[in-house]
Amino acid sequence: MPEPEGTRRSPQGVPYTDLPHIVNADGLHLFCRYWEPDSPPKALVFVAHGAGEHCGRYTDIARSLTQHAILVFAHDHVGHGQSEGERVTIKNFQIYIRDSLQHIDIMKGRYPKLPVFIIGHSMGGAISILTACERPQDFAGVVLIAPMVQMNAESATPFKVFLAKILNRLTPKLSLGSIDSKLVSRDPKQVEAYDTDELNYHGGLRVSFGMQLMDATARIERELPNITWPFIIFHGDADKLCDIRGSHLMFNVVKSTDKKLKVYEDAYHALHLDLPEIAESVLKDMKTWILERLPTPDGS
Repeated sequence: MPEPEGTRRSPQGVPYTDLPHIVNADGLHLFCRYWEPDSPPKALVFVAHGAGEHCGRYTDIARSLTQHAILVFAHDHVGHGQSEGERVTIKNFQIYIRDSLQHIDIMKGRYPKLPVFIIGHSMGGAISILTACERPQDFAGVVLIAPMVQMNAESATPFKVFLAKILNRLTPKLSLGSIDSKLVSRDPKQVEAYDTDELNYHGGLRVSFGMQLMDATARIERELPNITWPFIIFHGDADKLCDIRGSHLMFNVVKSTDKKLKVYEDAYHALHLDLPEIAESVLKDMKTWILERLPTPDGS
């Protein structure tokens, strides 16, 4: 029996009655953040964070958008940050997409006339792509920062995939190792911030989780030829966590007439948290791209 609403607490021990949250279709509480502009919003932006992190790491992006009358919202995915669920484990990747659509629908209900954009980083990029594929007509555009489109070629050789499938049957909880924080950013301050952030998951990623990521990328590859919605991709060419070849593949295969790929030389994975000049450039370009796609006052 699930605990009554009044006694449910976050993994950090805070009662959910004291935290902004939604309850997903499985009855799990997902911690939410809302960055609201001072003036009436002109657009909604949903942020999908990456594996092992949480939505609080997107405050800089959110604040840069709220200055332009854009309401930004996000939640910690199941098993992440201040949300319920076994840490960084998922039965089916579709749960992330379902929960994202639920949150987006809630906000669309409050602001029915506003255009909706998605920003997704890393695994959150995969979530964003599949969320937009499920409801293409609902989104004005998708911003992808180092998205997970393909599995890294070195870590997903046919033999390793075969091995992973066997291990997933035998020992799904076996650890594949943790995310190396030094590959997240070239800025030592950001690496330290990642390491000391207690809301980040610093443990090993399980074989079963790796299989879900693999299934998600296989699904994305099938979806690419059908995509027509507007998107922009930012990717560092020294990214060792999400293969830039996936971003090139998406840009080349997708039939969208409004598409852009911006590659940053020598940049690492979390471009929005890389060296200050890279982070500033990404924030500026992202903001410009979204603002250019807002309807004008005459509705065009």
